[in-house]
Amino acid sequence: MSNTNVLPFENNKSLDMKNKLNILLIEDDMIEIMKLNRTISSLKLNHNIVEANNGEEALKILEKKDNLPDIILLDLNMPKINGIEFLSILKNDEVLKYIPTIILTTSNNQKDLLECYKIGIAGYVIKPLKYEDYVSKIERVLNYWSVNELIVV
Repeated sequence: MSNTNVLPFENNKSLDMKNKLNILLIEDDMIEIMKLNRTISSLKLNHNIVEANNGEEALKILEKKDNLPDIILLDLNMPKINGIEFLSILKNDEVLKYIPTIILTTSNNQKDLLECYKIGIAGYVIKPLKYEDYVSKIERVLNYWSVNELIVV
């Protein structure tokens, strides 16, 4: 078992905290997890991040369905259940299918891109190599989702 942070998502639906997101990050690379946390910290964003190291761990976090994330950031290349397999399971669930899922990957494979959109993703973001570009992309993604009207099931 990994060191996944299995704290429940914070209930932040009050008006004064409207822009704070509960994010489920599904990523097996510890460097990528640290990079996202560092980015959010450096941007002084107050989002709550729960980490899962693979699709199996993510499904365990989501199975209770009583405290769901606002969005999911999903890597494609992972052990056990890869991103596309996880996405298929998620989108076939009557409750979980409404959670916006953004692919955050190094894969610019057109087949992956097409398959993910076919299953039903909210976005596909390719991780840039330069840290400054990464920070800029993450900031735009999170700003976009923090002003969206999200479904609470």
